[in-house]
Amino acid sequence: MTHRNLKLLNLLSISKNKNFVHCLPLKTCKPVHTRTAKLTGLILCCNLWTTCASLLSSPLVSNKSFFLELTSPNRSMCAAVNSSSHCSNNLHVKCRNDTYPRSKVVRAKVPDDKVDWSVNFPEYAPVVYTSDSVKKKPEWADDDYTEPNFSAKWNEIDGNVDRRSFLGKYDLTTEGIPINPKGRTGIKGRGCLGRWGPNHAADPIVTRWKMEDDKPVLKNGKRVAQFISVQRKDNGQWALPGGMVDPGEEVTETVRREFGEEALDSMNLSGAEKEKMEAVIDEFFHNGTVIYKGYVDDPRNTDNAWMETVAMNFHDDKGTGVAKFSLNAGSDAVGVQWLDISKTLELYASHADFIRRTAQHLDAYWE
Repeated sequence: MTHRNLKLLNLLSISKNKNFVHCLPLKTCKPVHTRTAKLTGLILCCNLWTTCASLLSSPLVSNKSFFLELTSPNRSMCAAVNSSSHCSNNLHVKCRNDTYPRSKVVRAKVPDDKVDWSVNFPEYAPVVYTSDSVKKKPEWADDDYTEPNFSAKWNEIDGNVDRRSFLGKYDLTTEGIPINPKGRTGIKGRGCLGRWGPNHAADPIVTRWKMEDDKPVLKNGKRVAQFISVQRKDNGQWALPGGMVDPGEEVTETVRREFGEEALDSMNLSGAEKEKMEAVIDEFFHNGTVIYKGYVDDPRNTDNAWMETVAMNFHDDKGTGVAKFSLNAGSDAVGVQWLDISKTLELYASHADFIRRTAQHLDAYWE
């Protein structure tokens, strides 16, 4: 059946109900679950995301706030609110179908419907790649699993290394190394990531209200928030000033350290300046709100190593704390500045999604 015919078939099979709209059970679409109908007002059940997305443009669908229950073998439950894009929580994209970062290694192509490991894909032949920097065995990296003395306690705390995943227990290959729980990426090995399995990071989202003439800037009746972003040296993209969680380090320590190093260049401050800055940062970073905790659709991910993060919002509501500091890019960045929060932002990895969540948390302008 062609994709065009599949779309037409689903469009023609939509039936209306008092509380929801759904696709009728077809060979290409399993029966829809209706347990969330009262909460969302609309449920769509289709075999392919592209089919579901096409329904949003149909005149039959007027409510764009929706809940998609994708029931094909390669989809799990996916929530999407006020969005017609693919669900980043369910299907990683930035770690597929492209050249691996900082290399000339090209990933094997992985179609959307072949991402999930449960889908048979006999022709899948990913290249094996681990960067030279990782092979040199820096302190932040594991040994190669082929080395005779290599051992690891998967899915648990292994010495001072946290090998647990926010996604739950992950499976292992026949060789005994972790399998990316989000599916195929087109490349095996670790790439430039140090750990087999989850590589834990922390991302501080430092925000303030945008002001003009001592008055808050409003758009569509909502205050405009700003956040501190750094321009990465390796790819030129704007990103949050986050970094890897050191072995044995608490996430709250990581966000504080990374913010100081990447956004304020604390490593190059004089003793007195550094003490003053650290006192303010200690107070400011004492309380934060966890915005996101989980898997990151990061271009460095592989079939056997992937990024996970805790993104925390620290808001300077009065603009009298960190908001007053002069921003200076650290060693891993070429620029740093306050950026207005809006949906037009283009940021590294999943950072735009973290900013969207932050805007919702602050009830700030986003459109």
